[in-house]
Amino acid sequence: MASRISELVLGCREPDVLARFWCEVLDFVVLDRLDDGTLEIGPRTGFGGAQPTIILSARAEPEPGKSRLHIDINATDRDQDAELERLLALGARPADIGQTGQEAWHVLVDPEGNEFCLLRARLKPL
Repeated sequence: MASRISELVLGCREPDVLARFWCEVLDFVVLDRLDDGTLEIGPRTGFGGAQPTIILSARAEPEPGKSRLHIDINATDRDQDAELERLLALGARPADIGQTGQEAWHVLVDPEGNEFCLLRARLKPL
């Protein structure tokens, strides 16, 4: 028997802002909202499906130091350049972490500065 990832948890100052961003990026919806402002977003089919949900956990201040976890995404219905344009229009910003410019991916940050990468390969939609 094995385990699988069911949720990713991201501490953030403004869960609503990141929920709007990541719901647009991933075609997710808000699945749950807790009294403390924490949000769970995920696929329209809800928790437990093929994709993990994302918990946007309300925090007054982010944890100190660089996060050791980031999200990699792949476009499903367009090429990498078109998806990059869409992500930038949604509020993503390029991040320089010492890339050479020859990488097959783009390093970006979301509206709160969390790093994520847009990979080159196009995946089939679920």
